[in-house]
Amino acid sequence: MSVFSWFSRGLLLLTYLLGAVLTSHAQKTPPDTTRLRIGQVPEMRTIAVDTVNVLPTAADTKGWLLLDKDIQLELDGAVQNLYNFKYDKAEKQFRSLRRRYPHHPMPYFLLGLSTWWKILPTNFNSTQYDKLFFAYMDTANTYSEQMVKADPHNYEGYFFLSAANGFDARLNAERHNWRKATFSSKRALNYLQKSSEANGLSPEFLFGEALFNYYAVWIPDNYPLLRPVLLFFPKGNKQLGLSQLRTVANTAFYTGVEAKVFLMKLLHNDEHQTAAAMPIARGLALKYPDNGYFARFYALLCFDQADFGECERVSRDMIDKINVGMPGYEASSGRYATYFMGYLMQYKYRDLPKAKDYYQRCIVFAESNGETDGGFYLFANSNLARMADREHDIATAKRYYTVVSDKADHKSDQYKEAKAWLKKN
Repeated sequence: MSVFSWFSRGLLLLTYLLGAVLTSHAQKTPPDTTRLRIGQVPEMRTIAVDTVNVLPTAADTKGWLLLDKDIQLELDGAVQNLYNFKYDKAEKQFRSLRRRYPHHPMPYFLLGLSTWWKILPTNFNSTQYDKLFFAYMDTANTYSEQMVKADPHNYEGYFFLSAANGFDARLNAERHNWRKATFSSKRALNYLQKSSEANGLSPEFLFGEALFNYYAVWIPDNYPLLRPVLLFFPKGNKQLGLSQLRTVANTAFYTGVEAKVFLMKLLHNDEHQTAAAMPIARGLALKYPDNGYFARFYALLCFDQADFGECERVSRDMIDKINVGMPGYEASSGRYATYFMGYLMQYKYRDLPKAKDYYQRCIVFAESNGETDGGFYLFANSNLARMADREHDIATAKRYYTVVSDKADHKSDQYKEAKAWLKKN
């Protein structure tokens, strides 16, 4: 890997650490699979973040919408609609809140969050919502700054400043706008430090600290080249971070679902505790059945755990929803679902014509979305190549093996297999 590539990936990960409130995981989407093989069935200043939850005595929480139970009751349906990809219904309620509180950051932040969830299912390939997203987060920042200027102890303002800057940093990092991402990241961490003084008021405030605690350890462990940079930061505590995420996931209203998303991805991708991640994924998929992002993650875990019946049910459901054009069901979801169905047709049902059809559809989804660097795309090509070889269709096998040879990591078994076959044929 080139020095530039290391720097880019490191900066992106550092951005996640600095702007970690209410963002997605440092890995864009769950890896296609890491344990199943083909054919196998199952300049920074030092900032201290206090980890002790204290109740700030100087805080006057009167008028804080974040802690207003009536507002929570009113917005409960909107939040459910947001995560169930009923964007229009959710945004209608958020705009109603904006009409009543036009100078408060919350409605703008929630509208930005809804926009975020239009971008996320596309694996950040779609840029059509970028301007709107940044506009909402910038407006949330503006009104938050007015709040803390009027009252330096307004921790609600600091919360939204940290959250909005964190989201801004994440998307700018995805777009490789490093200067903007770094600026927003530094602001996010600065405001996270201030908002953490209110951790004892609500679990909403604990979310950012939980992510900081985890990633402050995760980043130097996984990217050693960043260790000198991270010397400027306080030490983290991964287990404390996971514990705090569980607390937020179980008790927070606005950040609860976001905490669950982080928790299931961390447990599966980084802690290699898929069994522990499964109940979270299942709960999200069942509670929000029209959320394609949750569905594909749940299907992945079912596949990983060899629960093929449930994997098939969820995959068929995803394909049906893609076919009717439901919001949030994008090419990424299609890539997951068609690969799983191809695999099941090949190895469970022994229906090779259907397996080929699903694998070919997986390849089309991957190519349409630019997701051809590995994972399901290469697995589908490898399986199609093997089937063609067994049928003595040398031209077809050569076509698929050439794709694998061009795209696969040179240390991978897929690459070695493809090269060996091409050398003989």
